[in-house]
Amino acid sequence: MDHEAVLALFDRDMRERAQPYGPDSVVERVGGVVRHVGPEQGWNGVLWSDLTESDADAAIAEQTRHFAELGREFEWKLYGHDRPDDLGERLRAAGFTPEPEETLMISEAGEPDLDAAPPPGVELRPVTDATGIDLVVDVHEQAFGTPGTRLRHQLLAQLTENPDTVVAVVALAGDVPVSSARMELIPGTRFAGLWGGGTVEAWRGRGIYRALVAHRARIATDRGYRYLQVDASDQSRPILLRLGFAPLTTTTPYVRVAP
Repeated sequence: MDHEAVLALFDRDMRERAQPYGPDSVVERVGGVVRHVGPEQGWNGVLWSDLTESDADAAIAEQTRHFAELGREFEWKLYGHDRPDDLGERLRAAGFTPEPEETLMISEAGEPDLDAAPPPGVELRPVTDATGIDLVVDVHEQAFGTPGTRLRHQLLAQLTENPDTVVAVVALAGDVPVSSARMELIPGTRFAGLWGGGTVEAWRGRGIYRALVAHRARIATDRGYRYLQVDASDQSRPILLRLGFAPLTTTTPYVRVAP
């Protein structure tokens, strides 16, 4: 895989030419910034920017004013190769708070071990309705320690309005949800985004995460997607490296709270 070429393709397809995450969202280009404007419970933020030292501060101020007028918290999704080099410092000076850095990792869709199965006693079940969404949210809140309100809203909207653009799955040990994950499938792109992948603490280290990657990779391959993309935490990065994913750059969410 040509890392530089794939990163450029990712920037173009998934950032600069991004599509709305749901039927109640829009993507707007304002000068050198591409932003995603969703509902209050959805994701709002900057996906891509092409800025210089001379116009970065003005662009930051403009986006801050825009989302403040909407009364929305928003995220500036900063990648390690974005310019100018001090964009993160400028965001902090403008009142943004950086969250933990992650690694953008990409693999050919057929590269991971597609035969990886969950451990004995664990079943992977597709999520297709509100009951399944509740299980995903339950795992999310236990695994990551953060509220699942936004995730519930997003999944419900996608499964109701655009079910072909999302795959969600929950791992059950009997009737108990122990892990969950989802995959975003954006029509017209070559990238399937792997998201979530959270496992409750007592069930970690048993191969469930690996099985969830394989499950989604099989679906992505069957649907004709060439690449798998993950924003990997420090915990998932070693597993993904063993599965054949390559680190291409870093990504850091810079968050500006609602006024």
